[in-house]
Amino acid sequence: MTYRELWSRLTRVYDEGEAKAVARMVYEVGYGLTMSDLLMGRDSEVPQEEMEALAARLERQEPVQYVLGQADFFGRTYHVEPGVLIPRPETEHLCRLIIKEERGERREERGERKEERGAILDMGTGSGCIAITLALELTGSRVTAWDISPVALRVAKDNAWRLGAQVDVVENDMLQQTPHVVPQWNLIVSNPPYICSSEASQMGANVLDYEPEVALFVPDDDPLMFYVPIMNYAQAALHPDGELWLETNPLYEKTIEECLLERGFRVRAHDDQFGKKRFIQAIR
Repeated sequence: MTYRELWSRLTRVYDEGEAKAVARMVYEVGYGLTMSDLLMGRDSEVPQEEMEALAARLERQEPVQYVLGQADFFGRTYHVEPGVLIPRPETEHLCRLIIKEERGERREERGERKEERGAILDMGTGSGCIAITLALELTGSRVTAWDISPVALRVAKDNAWRLGAQVDVVENDMLQQTPHVVPQWNLIVSNPPYICSSEASQMGANVLDYEPEVALFVPDDDPLMFYVPIMNYAQAALHPDGELWLETNPLYEKTIEECLLERGFRVRAHDDQFGKKRFIQAIR
Protein backbone atom coordinates (compact mmCIF):
# COMPACT_ATOMS: atom_id res chain seq x y z
CA MET A 1 0.00 0.00 0.00
CA THR A 2 1.41 3.37 -1.00
CA TYR A 3 1.14 6.65 0.88
CA ARG A 4 -1.36 7.87 -1.70
CA GLU A 5 -3.47 4.74 -1.36
CA LEU A 6 -3.48 5.05 2.43
CA TRP A 7 -4.58 8.66 2.59
CA SER A 8 -7.16 8.01 -0.11
CA ARG A 9 -8.68 5.23 2.04
CA LEU A 10 -8.64 7.46 5.11
CA THR A 11 -10.74 10.12 3.35
CA ARG A 12 -13.67 7.83 4.15
CA VAL A 13 -13.41 8.93 7.78
CA TYR A 14 -11.32 12.14 7.69
CA ASP A 15 -11.25 15.20 5.47
CA GLU A 16 -8.50 15.15 2.87
CA GLY A 17 -6.04 17.35 4.76
CA GLU A 18 -6.29 15.32 7.97
CA ALA A 19 -6.16 12.05 6.04
CA LYS A 20 -2.89 13.11 4.42
CA ALA A 21 -1.46 14.22 7.78
CA VAL A 22 -2.36 10.91 9.44
CA ALA A 23 -0.93 8.88 6.55
CA ARG A 24 2.28 10.92 6.55
CA MET A 25 2.64 10.39 10.31
CA VAL A 26 2.29 6.63 9.87
CA TYR A 27 5.13 6.49 7.36
CA GLU A 28 7.38 9.02 9.11
CA VAL A 29 6.95 7.79 12.69
CA GLY A 30 6.27 4.13 12.03
CA TYR A 31 8.83 3.55 9.28
CA GLY A 32 11.18 6.53 9.28
CA LEU A 33 10.24 7.63 5.76
CA THR A 34 10.36 11.35 4.98
CA MET A 35 8.15 13.08 2.43
CA SER A 36 11.09 12.93 0.02
CA ASP A 37 11.26 9.16 0.52
CA LEU A 38 7.56 8.88 -0.24
CA LEU A 39 7.92 10.92 -3.41
CA MET A 40 10.73 8.58 -4.46
CA GLY A 41 8.46 5.55 -4.06
CA ARG A 42 10.07 4.06 -0.96
CA ASP A 43 6.63 3.51 0.59
CA SER A 44 6.45 0.37 -1.54
CA GLU A 45 9.18 -1.15 0.68
CA VAL A 46 6.89 -1.21 3.72
CA PRO A 47 5.48 -4.71 4.49
CA GLN A 48 2.01 -4.75 3.00
CA GLU A 49 0.44 -6.95 5.70
CA GLU A 50 1.53 -4.46 8.36
CA MET A 51 0.13 -1.53 6.40
CA GLU A 52 -3.18 -3.31 5.85
CA ALA A 53 -3.49 -3.91 9.59
CA LEU A 54 -2.64 -0.28 10.38
CA ALA A 55 -5.05 1.01 7.73
CA ALA A 56 -7.88 -1.11 9.13
CA ARG A 57 -7.37 0.33 12.62
CA LEU A 58 -7.23 3.89 11.28
CA GLU A 59 -10.37 3.36 9.20
CA ARG A 60 -12.15 2.47 12.44
CA GLN A 61 -11.06 5.94 13.61
CA GLU A 62 -8.66 4.65 16.22
CA PRO A 63 -6.35 7.60 17.01
CA VAL A 64 -3.09 7.41 15.11
CA GLN A 65 -1.24 8.02 18.38
CA TYR A 66 -2.60 4.76 19.78
CA VAL A 67 -1.91 2.93 16.54
CA LEU A 68 1.73 4.07 16.63
CA GLY A 69 2.00 3.94 20.43
CA GLN A 70 3.38 7.45 20.77
CA ALA A 71 2.55 11.15 20.83
CA ASP A 72 4.67 14.29 20.76
CA PHE A 73 4.49 16.87 23.54
CA PHE A 74 6.79 19.84 24.12
CA GLY A 75 9.34 18.47 21.65
CA ARG A 76 9.53 15.05 23.30
CA THR A 77 8.01 11.70 22.38
CA TYR A 78 5.74 9.98 24.90
CA HIS A 79 4.44 6.45 24.91
CA VAL A 80 0.63 6.38 24.89
CA GLU A 81 -1.83 3.52 24.79
CA PRO A 82 -5.56 2.95 25.32
CA GLY A 83 -6.42 3.88 28.89
CA VAL A 84 -4.25 7.00 28.85
CA LEU A 85 -5.40 10.35 27.49
CA ILE A 86 -3.50 11.54 24.41
CA PRO A 87 -1.64 14.79 25.24
CA ARG A 88 -3.26 17.87 23.73
CA PRO A 89 -1.76 21.10 22.30
CA GLU A 90 -3.78 23.09 24.85
CA THR A 91 -2.02 21.29 27.70
CA GLU A 92 1.35 21.99 26.08
CA HIS A 93 0.33 25.67 26.06
CA LEU A 94 -0.41 25.40 29.79
CA CYS A 95 3.11 24.08 30.40
CA ARG A 96 4.58 26.97 28.42
CA LEU A 97 2.66 29.47 30.55
CA ILE A 98 3.84 27.87 33.79
CA ILE A 99 7.46 27.68 32.65
CA LYS A 100 7.45 31.29 31.50
CA GLU A 101 6.08 32.43 34.86
CA GLU A 102 8.42 30.25 36.87
CA ARG A 103 11.48 31.45 34.99
CA GLY A 104 10.52 35.08 35.40
CA GLU A 105 9.11 37.47 37.94
CA ARG A 106 7.43 34.91 40.18
CA ARG A 107 10.76 33.40 41.24
CA GLU A 108 12.14 36.83 42.01
CA GLU A 109 9.05 37.66 44.07
CA ARG A 110 9.55 34.50 46.13
CA GLY A 111 13.23 35.31 46.64
CA GLU A 112 14.46 32.03 45.18
CA ARG A 113 18.08 31.60 44.22
CA LYS A 114 18.91 30.40 40.71
CA GLU A 115 19.68 26.86 41.81
CA GLU A 116 16.50 26.55 43.88
CA ARG A 117 13.15 25.20 42.79
CA GLY A 118 10.15 24.30 44.86
CA ALA A 119 8.03 21.18 45.17
CA ILE A 120 5.56 20.64 42.30
CA LEU A 121 2.52 18.36 42.26
CA ASP A 122 0.68 17.22 39.13
CA MET A 123 -2.78 15.93 40.11
CA GLY A 124 -4.10 13.40 37.57
CA THR A 125 -0.94 12.93 35.54
CA GLY A 126 -2.10 10.51 32.81
CA SER A 127 0.84 9.95 30.48
CA GLY A 128 2.98 12.12 32.76
CA CYS A 129 3.44 14.81 30.12
CA ILE A 130 2.91 17.80 32.45
CA ALA A 131 4.99 16.47 35.33
CA ILE A 132 7.84 15.33 33.08
CA THR A 133 7.90 18.60 31.13
CA LEU A 134 8.09 20.67 34.30
CA ALA A 135 10.74 18.40 35.81
CA LEU A 136 12.94 18.73 32.73
CA GLU A 137 12.35 22.41 32.02
CA LEU A 138 12.38 23.73 35.60
CA THR A 139 15.69 22.27 36.70
CA GLY A 140 16.07 21.78 40.41
CA SER A 141 12.35 21.27 40.99
CA ARG A 142 11.02 18.31 42.96
CA VAL A 143 8.09 16.90 41.01
CA THR A 144 5.44 14.45 42.18
CA ALA A 145 2.70 13.05 39.93
CA TRP A 146 -0.57 11.55 41.17
CA ASP A 147 -3.04 9.29 39.41
CA ILE A 148 -5.45 6.53 40.33
CA SER A 149 -5.39 4.57 37.05
CA PRO A 150 -2.98 1.58 37.04
CA VAL A 151 -2.42 2.08 33.30
CA ALA A 152 -1.61 5.78 33.73
CA LEU A 153 0.76 5.08 36.65
CA ARG A 154 2.65 2.49 34.62
CA VAL A 155 2.83 4.65 31.49
CA ALA A 156 3.87 7.79 33.41
CA LYS A 157 6.65 5.92 35.21
CA ASP A 158 7.88 4.47 31.91
CA ASN A 159 7.83 7.87 30.20
CA ALA A 160 9.70 9.52 33.07
CA TRP A 161 12.36 6.82 32.97
CA ARG A 162 12.78 6.95 29.18
CA LEU A 163 12.98 10.75 29.11
CA GLY A 164 15.34 11.00 32.07
CA ALA A 165 12.99 12.98 34.31
CA GLN A 166 13.08 12.77 38.09
CA VAL A 167 9.37 12.41 38.87
CA ASP A 168 7.89 10.58 41.84
CA VAL A 169 4.80 8.84 40.42
CA VAL A 170 2.34 7.99 43.19
CA GLU A 171 -1.06 6.29 43.31
CA ASN A 172 -3.42 8.83 44.86
CA ASP A 173 -7.07 9.79 44.32
CA MET A 174 -7.60 13.54 43.99
CA LEU A 175 -11.25 13.09 45.00
CA GLN A 176 -10.29 11.62 48.37
CA GLN A 177 -8.02 14.35 49.72
CA THR A 178 -8.45 15.58 53.26
CA PRO A 179 -8.10 19.32 53.88
CA HIS A 180 -6.21 18.56 57.12
CA VAL A 181 -2.73 18.65 55.58
CA VAL A 182 0.34 20.77 56.15
CA PRO A 183 1.67 23.07 53.40
CA GLN A 184 4.11 21.10 51.27
CA TRP A 185 3.88 22.31 47.66
CA ASN A 186 5.09 25.44 45.91
CA LEU A 187 3.07 24.70 42.79
CA ILE A 188 0.11 22.43 42.06
CA VAL A 189 -1.08 21.84 38.51
CA SER A 190 -4.00 19.82 37.21
CA ASN A 191 -5.77 19.10 33.95
CA PRO A 192 -8.73 17.16 35.36
CA PRO A 193 -11.73 15.79 33.46
CA TYR A 194 -13.91 18.76 32.52
CA ILE A 195 -16.08 17.91 29.50
CA CYS A 196 -19.75 17.62 30.40
CA SER A 197 -21.56 14.50 29.21
CA SER A 198 -23.91 16.62 27.09
CA GLU A 199 -20.94 17.89 25.07
CA ALA A 200 -20.06 14.38 23.87
CA SER A 201 -22.34 14.71 20.85
CA GLN A 202 -19.97 17.36 19.47
CA MET A 203 -16.95 15.03 19.62
CA GLY A 204 -15.62 12.56 17.08
CA ALA A 205 -15.60 8.78 17.26
CA ASN A 206 -11.79 8.82 17.45
CA VAL A 207 -12.17 10.32 20.94
CA LEU A 208 -15.45 8.80 22.14
CA ASP A 209 -14.72 5.22 21.08
CA TYR A 210 -11.09 5.02 22.18
CA GLU A 211 -9.92 7.53 24.79
CA PRO A 212 -10.73 6.85 28.47
CA GLU A 213 -14.05 8.36 29.51
CA VAL A 214 -12.84 8.72 33.09
CA ALA A 215 -10.15 11.16 31.92
CA LEU A 216 -12.55 13.25 29.84
CA PHE A 217 -16.08 13.53 31.19
CA VAL A 218 -17.93 14.85 34.21
CA PRO A 219 -21.68 14.74 34.91
CA ASP A 220 -23.78 17.63 33.61
CA ASP A 221 -25.09 18.25 37.13
CA ASP A 222 -21.61 18.36 38.70
CA PRO A 223 -19.17 19.98 36.24
CA LEU A 224 -16.78 20.99 39.06
CA MET A 225 -16.61 17.56 40.68
CA PHE A 226 -12.81 17.49 40.34
CA TYR A 227 -12.11 21.21 40.70
CA VAL A 228 -13.66 21.64 44.15
CA PRO A 229 -11.51 18.92 45.80
CA ILE A 230 -8.43 20.23 43.99
CA MET A 231 -9.09 23.80 45.16
CA ASN A 232 -9.76 22.66 48.73
CA TYR A 233 -6.56 20.63 48.80
CA ALA A 234 -4.51 23.46 47.27
CA GLN A 235 -5.89 25.90 49.83
CA ALA A 236 -4.42 23.76 52.61
CA ALA A 237 -1.37 22.21 50.94
CA LEU A 238 0.23 25.15 49.12
CA HIS A 239 2.94 27.15 50.82
CA PRO A 240 2.16 30.87 51.24
CA ASP A 241 2.46 32.53 47.83
CA GLY A 242 2.31 29.12 46.17
CA GLU A 243 0.41 28.69 42.90
CA LEU A 244 -2.37 26.51 41.58
CA TRP A 245 -2.62 26.15 37.79
CA LEU A 246 -5.72 24.63 36.22
CA GLU A 247 -6.79 23.73 32.71
CA THR A 248 -10.54 24.31 32.54
CA ASN A 249 -13.64 24.10 30.42
CA PRO A 250 -14.13 27.68 29.14
CA LEU A 251 -17.85 27.31 29.90
CA TYR A 252 -17.10 27.14 33.63
CA GLU A 253 -13.97 29.28 33.85
CA LYS A 254 -15.78 32.17 35.55
CA THR A 255 -17.41 29.86 38.09
CA ILE A 256 -14.04 28.33 38.95
CA GLU A 257 -12.53 31.79 39.34
CA GLU A 258 -15.29 32.73 41.79
CA CYS A 259 -14.70 29.57 43.82
CA LEU A 260 -10.99 30.36 44.03
CA LEU A 261 -11.62 33.96 45.08
CA GLU A 262 -13.92 32.70 47.84
CA ARG A 263 -11.01 30.61 49.10
CA GLY A 264 -8.70 33.60 49.27
CA PHE A 265 -6.70 33.05 46.09
CA ARG A 266 -5.53 35.82 43.81
CA VAL A 267 -6.70 34.77 40.38
CA ARG A 268 -5.65 35.39 36.80
CA ALA A 269 -7.13 33.76 33.68
CA HIS A 270 -5.07 32.95 30.59
CA ASP A 271 -6.15 32.33 27.00
CA ASP A 272 -5.35 29.20 25.06
CA GLN A 273 -3.95 29.36 21.53
CA PHE A 274 -7.46 29.90 20.17
CA GLY A 275 -8.27 32.88 22.39
CA LYS A 276 -10.49 30.95 24.84
CA LYS A 277 -10.15 31.43 28.59
CA ARG A 278 -8.90 27.94 29.41
CA PHE A 279 -6.21 28.30 32.07
CA ILE A 280 -6.35 29.70 35.58
CA GLN A 281 -3.39 30.79 37.67
CA ALA A 282 -4.30 31.13 41.35
CA ILE A 283 -1.82 32.44 43.91
CA ARG A 284 -2.27 31.46 47.55
